[in-house]
Amino acid sequence: MKKNLKRTLRVSKYVIYKETLVDYKEHFWSFLGAFFGIGLIAFLQSHYLLQQENVFLIGSFGASSVLIYGAIQSPLAQPRNLVGGHVISALVGVTVYQIVPDILWLSAPLAVAFSIILMQYTKTLHPPGGATALIAVTSPGKIADLGYWYVLSPVLSGCLILLLVALIFNNLTKNRSYPTSMRWKRILHKKHKHNLKK
Repeated sequence: MKKNLKRTLRVSKYVIYKETLVDYKEHFWSFLGAFFGIGLIAFLQSHYLLQQENVFLIGSFGASSVLIYGAIQSPLAQPRNLVGGHVISALVGVTVYQIVPDILWLSAPLAVAFSIILMQYTKTLHPPGGATALIAVTSPGKIADLGYWYVLSPVLSGCLILLLVALIFNNLTKNRSYPTSMRWKRILHKKHKHNLKK
């Protein structure tokens, strides 16, 4: 028991240490990815949506950007977690709001707690998903009026934009590789080799 605890502590220290070893090049690519990911969503919101529909850029996307551009090796930052975590949490949040719309002290904790459990169950745990669920039950007006459309836009469409930008910016150099799944790496490398042959 004591041996396992020491090993776990040693591994945890290494992982935390490795995550904080970010050189200036990593900072540069993290900045660019986040700038273009959030910037693209903000651009679409400000130029293509009416003032009354201006809800395309939700706060939980900022937290997702920290993970998918700044901590790209984290299991919580992988595409399955990004998209699945947000979509599941949005579904939970909207459903809870439909059932318990006017009791905030009950709807807010129910939305977050159920979203965590469902993300764990589906192996899509993504911390900003909790915020996505909370936004669905606490935001008056526009988001509440969207109902289940909230799941498709802004949540799913915004996640896909963030993911697309992450796939581009996190794979521009040989030192960064996103996502960490070998299946994704094979797909990305096949496309890269195919483009080089042309």
